[in-house]
Amino acid sequence: MADHVLALDQGTTSTRAIVFDADGGIVATAQREHQQIFPRAGWVEHDPIEIWTNTQWVLATALDEAGLGPSDIAGLGITNQRETVIVWDRRTGHPVCNAIVWQDTRTQPLIDDLAADGGTDRFVDATGLPLATYFSASKIAWVLENVRHARRDAEAGHLLFGTPDTWLIWNLTGDTRGGIHVTDVTNASRTLLMDLATLDWSDELLKIFDIPRSMLPRIVASSGVVGDVHEPPAARGIPIAGILGDQQAATFGQAAFDPGQSKNTYGTGNFLLVNTGTEIVRSQHGLVTTVAYRAGDEPARFALEGSIAVTGSLVQWLRDNLGIINSAAEVARLASTVDDSGGAYFVPAFSGLFAPYWRPDARGALVGLTRYVNKAHIARAAIEAAAFQSRDVIDAIVADTGTALAELRVDGGGSRDDLMMQFQADILGIPVVRPAVVETTALGAAYAAGLATGVWRDRDALRAQWREGARWEPRMPQDEADRRVRLWRKAVTKSLDWVDDDVTELS
Repeated sequence: MADHVLALDQGTTSTRAIVFDADGGIVATAQREHQQIFPRAGWVEHDPIEIWTNTQWVLATALDEAGLGPSDIAGLGITNQRETVIVWDRRTGHPVCNAIVWQDTRTQPLIDDLAADGGTDRFVDATGLPLATYFSASKIAWVLENVRHARRDAEAGHLLFGTPDTWLIWNLTGDTRGGIHVTDVTNASRTLLMDLATLDWSDELLKIFDIPRSMLPRIVASSGVVGDVHEPPAARGIPIAGILGDQQAATFGQAAFDPGQSKNTYGTGNFLLVNTGTEIVRSQHGLVTTVAYRAGDEPARFALEGSIAVTGSLVQWLRDNLGIINSAAEVARLASTVDDSGGAYFVPAFSGLFAPYWRPDARGALVGLTRYVNKAHIARAAIEAAAFQSRDVIDAIVADTGTALAELRVDGGGSRDDLMMQFQADILGIPVVRPAVVETTALGAAYAAGLATGVWRDRDALRAQWREGARWEPRMPQDEADRRVRLWRKAVTKSLDWVDDDVTELS
């Protein structure tokens, strides 16, 4: 029996393939970045063809490096950047335009129009989500209204929509020659089009956003076989057996299967999820309600989520826009040359503020500057911004659940930064714990596929594989931590009310 699992992790900045063994260990990995396209201020795009090309390369390369063929792989698990919209023509397989990324804010006028009748919580009861440019629905509507012939072709049944999981599965399983058009419940729950109670597309919301139902994929479980890979040839015949949005995959990879268990992922943004079991819990403090996972025919599990738009991408901004570092890895070294941020606070509201504020009018602010502040202080302020934003979200989770976290489990690329993790523990006043396998997003996708194909017997077998890799205990005096949080929240107020009705953001 095949005892390896292949994970495909299609993220905001790159696409990775990782081969895992039956012990959850990494056997081989391959990764490629893709271009970040910014046509104008507030617009963020990706090239879907580039992502598909990179996907074929990383799958073939990882298998080659592992010395394995399709017959050695029990299943493929796919995880992906959520909310990002790809629309393509089923007749040709060509996207009608670039992918509109989850960070994109071009649809704010439509969101404002819809919120004028019922507020931003207008659809929360059905979807668990506030009205925001973050989610997929308004992006699909924008494509239909602004891309030539898109409305006509969609209503004729020629166009398909998908988040990146759907786009890749359609291509992996045959594209125009019979590609399968599916998504899982976790990705569907991020579109602002799925009813949490029925786990199906809402006809009412489709009508409001004026989106033909024929565009939408079939919603399937997160763990279960949906079809076999046709392309690339190196992976042909491998069953596609797991699909999870990236943050839900990281939660699965942390073995946070049960109510009250949580994780915080440090990636392009930060995303903290706390499992609420089969109960749909509505947030009163700025969090969203989302599907955590669904295994086979079991009832879906739900979660509260705090979504932060900009953390790791702030480091990229320091590198690409300001040029104060040459590589992302340099930021920690530069920040460690100073003891603190020199009184500077960086609020990276490049796409507005997400949880728990939900303020699309906010923009990035670097405050508290004096002649003393240098580039090392700015680097440190950027690192600290991730920890402060996570503190805001955790405070909201505690307020919603009435239960304080005993510790914070962390993962993602940013969790490798010891300086950031120590500061996170200091600001929270609780231990921060990193697992032995940090790549929990890919691991979660592998777990979902392996459960469906018999590599792992059940979730208890996965719980037994979790191992602590590192732990940080809080060291900062509580009064100093409180002071810094107070100044951070003062800095947040300086980023608000920046976008006025008469201001047009230009590139």
